Amino acid sequence: MTTTTTTTDAQAARRAPVWMHGVAAAVVAASATSALAALASAAGVSFADTSGESIPVSGFAVLTVAFSLVGVAMAAVMARTARRPRATFVRTTVVLTVLSFVPDLVVGFDAVSAATLMALHVVAAAIVVPTLAKRLATTR
Repeated sequence: MTTTTTTTDAQAARRAPVWMHGVAAAVVAASATSALAALASAAGVSFADTSGESIPVSGFAVLTVAFSLVGVAMAAVMARTARRPRATFVRTTVVLTVLSFVPDLVVGFDAVSAATLMALHVVAAAIVVPTLAKRLATTR
């Protein structure tokens, strides 16, 4: 007896682990950004804005997980609706990563803090985006 897998079944099997891998990537990214933020803070980066409020190291983990989970949700939606899920996801996340630099530039961080924050956004994206993109089909 021969079993035939339809395209829909193959896509469903490929999509199923998107959320699971995304959550794992979010945890890894949160750990990485928190560790790097702690190192930067120890090296003298203040992460304080013009009001003097400083971002706590735990805030890096919380925000990284939160925004990574937004990315997981986007990947899941694009897997079901986009004509080219992988390319659409990658293009969208690159644009959103660049847009995530805007608050770092306008909130009033000093140059070193802003540059470090932007680098941490890139670190998180470099962990989460490829992990999710690999799980998305190239075409639907």
